[in-house]
Amino acid sequence: SCLASLGLCDAVPKLAQAHARIIKWGLGSNPLVLTKFASASSDLDAVDLACSFVFAPDADARLYDAFLFNTVVRACAQSKRREALGFYRLMLRSGISPNKFTYPFVLKACAGIGDLRLGRAVHCSVVKFGFDEDVHVQNTMVHMYSCCGGGGGIEFARKVFDGMTKLDSVSWSAMIGGYVRLGESGDAIALFRKMQIAGVKPDEITMVLVLSACADLGALELGRWVESYVVRENVRKTVELCNALIDMFAKCGDVDSALRLFRSMSNKTIVSWTSVIGGLAVHGRGVEAVSLFDEMMASGVVPDDVAFIGLLSACSHSGLVEKGRDYFSLMTKRFGIEPKIEHYGCLVDLLCRAGLIQKAIEFVEKMPLEPNPVIWRTLINACRAHGELKLGEDITKRLIGKEPMHESNYVLLSNIYAKMSHWEKKTKIREVMDTKGMRKIPGSTLIELENEIYEFVAGDKSHDQYKEIYEMLDEMGREIKKAGYLPSTSEVLLDINEEDKEDALNRHSEKLAIAFALLRTPPGTSIRIVKNLRVCEDCHSATKFISKIYDREIVVRDRNRFHHFKDGMCSCGDFW
Repeated sequence: SCLASLGLCDAVPKLAQAHARIIKWGLGSNPLVLTKFASASSDLDAVDLACSFVFAPDADARLYDAFLFNTVVRACAQSKRREALGFYRLMLRSGISPNKFTYPFVLKACAGIGDLRLGRAVHCSVVKFGFDEDVHVQNTMVHMYSCCGGGGGIEFARKVFDGMTKLDSVSWSAMIGGYVRLGESGDAIALFRKMQIAGVKPDEITMVLVLSACADLGALELGRWVESYVVRENVRKTVELCNALIDMFAKCGDVDSALRLFRSMSNKTIVSWTSVIGGLAVHGRGVEAVSLFDEMMASGVVPDDVAFIGLLSACSHSGLVEKGRDYFSLMTKRFGIEPKIEHYGCLVDLLCRAGLIQKAIEFVEKMPLEPNPVIWRTLINACRAHGELKLGEDITKRLIGKEPMHESNYVLLSNIYAKMSHWEKKTKIREVMDTKGMRKIPGSTLIELENEIYEFVAGDKSHDQYKEIYEMLDEMGREIKKAGYLPSTSEVLLDINEEDKEDALNRHSEKLAIAFALLRTPPGTSIRIVKNLRVCEDCHSATKFISKIYDREIVVRDRNRFHHFKDGMCSCGDFW
């Protein structure tokens, strides 16, 4: 009767009643009842109640067994609580030997904490108790190490993975997921290709991870292959997988396919809606994003704070200033959502992109939250773009006072001095960066061609075809100048003559990638590239001309948004 009542507990009050009955009926010394109570508590996220009873100071430790401890450790691990390791140690002190089910839970707890040293200590115990050949333990160990990637854990994860004699789809997914979490998307894709060669059939979890890597790299063709594979192999199309496909298409520059898939879904979650709204936003299709948001509300889906971030971003990228302000007010008045720093950041970005810098500063001064560095950098970039250089200099100096070890702040100030032609001050800033051991993040551009990902940096000569690429660059330069292109030499942040500045602009990574694509793809083919930084004014102008002269649609994803260049025009409408 007691076990049956515990099985029916679907709320904490019912669990408390069952607890009272256990005490009343004198069943507190029954191992089966204790374990069932711990399991019911775990399911209701009330593990504290279970532990205070099961591990009370006057409890009989002779009643404890591995199943009981596994239940408690699992519950703590699921909520990423460090107590999981405490109960594991108590298990060992109580003289109870762990079994093969114990370590996946303990390793999961280490993964949640992200403590590499602790994880390695548990690994030693795994070997000591002889479970290091169990595939489930090994899979969790790969996951654990990959979650501690910052301290070199990913290398330990790969070492365990490579040493496994039996690899299943979970093993591959754990290792691929580790690379994805660290942003090592190229390694994730390479490992997925090895998985295919090994003949292991991926499941929907693997597909979600691979799609995340595709989204990060902008690898549209591989993402399309994943979609066709899902259909061909009848991989279960979960909502999570559909959402991952939507996210991939949106981030790889094919937002129309994202919309197509979204419309075909019978079961949409708030994530589905926000993925498409956010996708439309970064593609500069703000009016459509606003329309979809209104459709979402009309369908009965209540927007959350993430949905409003996508909506405000859409207004920002499309210059919908008044609509953005209205939605910002609506968020609080109608839905009771307290604006977070991200929402304030979106509104500052909205005003800055529209050139309303003074209004943006007034808004920041009245914010109830302390502006974060992202908001200050938004203001600084706007000052630089709209010629408010002295104001930008003052804000940047203030930001450096708050974040003296953040290299991007010094780069911003250096760039402002270059724009002002204050070369001595610019040189001094660079010297300060060198003294502090800071380095500017180099600009790079990725392009996917024929199932390969190629990366270019400014002035790159590492490619096998670099001579042909530079010949194409020279041809591009001649053709766009004939069409009226004028180099934006103010973008070159060096004290050199105008001719050298033009040459420096011509060697930017995105132009190298476009030249490579023109060489390697048939006429009329769309070109898609991914830039790790914001596209510069000169490359933006040059790409307009290139799209018209070579009759190509060129899709550029930079750090902020997408730019669709076609017939000499850009989709951003200069709100970039």
